[in-house]
Amino acid sequence: MTAAHADLLTDRLADRPSLADGAALWRIAKDSRTLDLNSSYSYLLWCRDFAGTSAVARGEDGTPVGFVTGYVRPDAPRTLLVWQVAVDAAQRGRGLAAAMLDGLVRRLAAEQGVDTVETTITPDNTASERLFTSFAARHGAQVTREVLFGTPLFPDGPHDPEVLYRIGPLPPPQH
Repeated sequence: MTAAHADLLTDRLADRPSLADGAALWRIAKDSRTLDLNSSYSYLLWCRDFAGTSAVARGEDGTPVGFVTGYVRPDAPRTLLVWQVAVDAAQRGRGLAAAMLDGLVRRLAAEQGVDTVETTITPDNTASERLFTSFAARHGAQVTREVLFGTPLFPDGPHDPEVLYRIGPLPPPQH
């Protein structure tokens, strides 16, 4: 596979979600059994209001099989905060999450000058830790970690702390 072919494949796996994708994103998140599930309404809003800073991977029939939701932080316009990453169980183990993340960040670097990625990860989520530390390694970027939301801040029962992973600066996009 050539580099150009790999870029086209990654871009195809980082399509912008549409409003019609909201229900599928909610189902994928629900079926993951690891994500904090938001209301179905929130996934519909996400697909409407944050489609430009999110990505969806589609199966051959066009149905979403994975997604990355994120937003550019209003007080840090070069920083993408990745909210959730999920892949349908039947599609896991194929590098889909990494391809979606790479494609989304490449798109936002070119369109908006994004050069930093943030996400929060609970200490027991080794899959997310591997995804984001390998993303940093692929892009030659530093990773810093600090607790962003400690356990006492969560009003709805016991919740592990959310550790902020800050990755950057990322190299400028290549043309």
